[in-house]
Amino acid sequence: MIKKAALFGIASLLVLAAPAQAAEGPSDPEIAHIAYTAGTIDISAARQALKKSGNKAVRAFAEEMARDHQAVNEKALALVKTLKVTPADNAISASLSRDAAATEERLAGLEGAAFDRAYLQNEVAYHKAVNGALESTLIPSADNGDLKALLETGLTLFREHQAHAEHVLAELK
Repeated sequence: MIKKAALFGIASLLVLAAPAQAAEGPSDPEIAHIAYTAGTIDISAARQALKKSGNKAVRAFAEEMARDHQAVNEKALALVKTLKVTPADNAISASLSRDAAATEERLAGLEGAAFDRAYLQNEVAYHKAVNGALESTLIPSADNGDLKALLETGLTLFREHQAHAEHVLAELK
């Protein structure tokens, strides 16, 4: 049930990341908003895990997520300031925010090992979906070379996050 709900929310990212009406994909301001929103969501999820989990490995993973996503978001904010670009809210970032709120609420009702498993399952699915969207839509759609480079750096880091989440989850079982 938990895994299905997480995957349903993540599936919306993949569907929305490739809108049929715009073959060229989202604009740079939209990409900036999507990327920042995705990072903010993972920071919030990490904070929730730090409040709820007593598992040392889960807490270490959550600390890494908060630190790394905060660093990427700070670089993104600096870049949009330098480029004088205003991130543009869009259907993808709005959907991500709605799905994240539902996931956070669902996880809030869990405790102990059940929370740890659900949090890590969500992190695996979330990073897999975000990585897929970065590869298939966001990076190819980015026009600005600096934005594209930041997204590519993020993709490398987020692939590592996915592998780390998979490893910690496997250790829990």
